[in-house]
Amino acid sequence: MELKTTQIVVIIQCVWSVLGNTHSHGLPNIVFLFVDDLGYGDLGCYGHPTSSTPHIDQLSRNGLQFTQFYAASPLCSPSRAALLTGRLSPRTGIWPNVFLPESSGGLQHNETTLAEILRVKGYNTSIVGKWHLGFGKNQQYLPMNYGFNSFFGTPFSHDMCPCLKCFYPSDPCFNQCDLYYTGCALFHNDRIIEQPVDLTKLEDKFIQKATDFITTNAVSKTPFFLYYSFQHTHHPQFAGHRYRNSTLRGSFGDSLAEVDDSVGKVVQLLKDVGVEDNTFVFFTSDNGPSLRNKHRGGNAGPLKCGKGTTYEGGQRVPGIAYWPGMIKPGRSMELASTLDLLPTIVKLVNGTLPRVALDGVDIRDVLFNSGKSTRESFFYISPYSTPDYPIYAVRYKQYKAHYYTQGSSNTDFTHDPDCPETHNRTKQVPPLLYDLNQDPSEIYNLNLDPAYTDVLMRIDDIKREFEASLVWAESEIGKPTDTALEPCCAPGCSPFPSCCQCHTSNKLLFLPGL
Repeated sequence: MELKTTQIVVIIQCVWSVLGNTHSHGLPNIVFLFVDDLGYGDLGCYGHPTSSTPHIDQLSRNGLQFTQFYAASPLCSPSRAALLTGRLSPRTGIWPNVFLPESSGGLQHNETTLAEILRVKGYNTSIVGKWHLGFGKNQQYLPMNYGFNSFFGTPFSHDMCPCLKCFYPSDPCFNQCDLYYTGCALFHNDRIIEQPVDLTKLEDKFIQKATDFITTNAVSKTPFFLYYSFQHTHHPQFAGHRYRNSTLRGSFGDSLAEVDDSVGKVVQLLKDVGVEDNTFVFFTSDNGPSLRNKHRGGNAGPLKCGKGTTYEGGQRVPGIAYWPGMIKPGRSMELASTLDLLPTIVKLVNGTLPRVALDGVDIRDVLFNSGKSTRESFFYISPYSTPDYPIYAVRYKQYKAHYYTQGSSNTDFTHDPDCPETHNRTKQVPPLLYDLNQDPSEIYNLNLDPAYTDVLMRIDDIKREFEASLVWAESEIGKPTDTALEPCCAPGCSPFPSCCQCHTSNKLLFLPGL
């Protein structure tokens, strides 16, 4: 007899009523809710008038909403590496651009991830969803090699494989995908269990795995780290049958509604199994919105440009911290970043920080005491940055100086000529200067105003000092590519890549321990 999720929750609630709900070692659970290509202006709680995000909005009302929170990079792979290591992309070798299915490189194994640190402390660690930090020969770059006890998800973005259908039951995808790669592969640990994966059912599988992971650890009183890395809302947007045509915002809104529902289910489950009061939840995005998809892309709100650029729209993203009884609900205008999560959590659990240069700072005082952040500066590194063109922009307090500007194909079809790919790398002498507290849209350049001469000089000093300390690792993304490295559930089959197909029944998919 198969038990439904609701039945399992009822059983667990009974168990908790007898056993209590506190870990014997007092370590808090950690949950990251990491959305793909979600813009600063995409959520209802951040001002979008037609997005349907009631659960995320509720999370924001009951948690701490950041208004000046930054992804470490305006693109996927470097941003995800920074989240897990607390280090900017030049240090980790995740430059330039992102990994492809045929890439031979990946996150270097000498990097220390948050999952590795937490596992040493006794945590059960899992990633559900998108990885995008490499695949490589013999699957050497999958999450199991970086401190994760389990992996249920996809190694790449779903536009890096042929699109079959995106909306239930058979509606087409509205964006082009890479037809020459193998089909999107769904992994359980190091094994492909579905290829090509059915996108219309993918989020249901993700939330089921996340549910299983949380409930299992709640019963065993094991502290857990869940990195829930959504495939949504990257293009082409997709959604299951419950969400198709469910919003006023079209395909993007339908995709976002599915994210919102999963966020609501995770938070409710934490309550139901009795661990909500001992769980730190952080919701954010890997970078800004992909504006090239017009109304089927995301929204940066009042911010300039989007994904792929070092303007505010490329890296300032939603950030919501939630922990009942520990984090006071409210709104923070303190400067913070995904880079800060690793050092903050390591200090929180009394772990050991890696003995390397970290770019994050401890923001516990912001989270738990409504205090000030020790972060005064932030460095914007472009997807096009190299050792010759390292830092594109620097933020110091409320001021931001652009030393180089460049558009991106991810922000094509916008009215602003600074955003599209046609805006080539341009050195700004003197640097463009904006007061982001008064001008988050980066419209009014202050660099010729004598009143800001000292500010520019101070930012110059900060930039020079940081660049002098920045050691660039060898580019992992720049390593040779090989089509033989693409994920395939039938290695050596023909004709490649269309022969890479396999399917596991849903009953088998969710057997305990699989």
